[in-house]
Amino acid sequence: MRPEVRAFAAAGPLPDCNADEGEIDRRVRQLEAISRPVTAEEAEALAGCFGPDDCYGVAWSLLHLIETGPGPVPSVQRPGPNAGEWHLTLWNRWGSREFPEDESAG
Repeated sequence: MRPEVRAFAAAGPLPDCNADEGEIDRRVRQLEAISRPVTAEEAEALAGCFGPDDCYGVAWSLLHLIETGPGPVPSVQRPGPNAGEWHLTLWNRWGSREFPEDESAG
């Protein structure tokens, strides 16, 4: 895993939109330092970095970076009743493919 990805993942989830502007800018710089495409291992590590909201669009940039990886995107567990917006977004993009029989049942 490249050092830039390791540093981003080690910093943990993205902050929410109420975070200090400097913290958000720091995470944007970290994200921009990661060249595309990412490896499958890097995509898996980055997938754990979504925060509670879209962090002023930074989460969308993270999502698109992850989707540059080869093969299937990281798996996402089915959201529970109290799931946040990003868990639902990831499930709709990535997780629902785990259950193709659900799509054909409708």
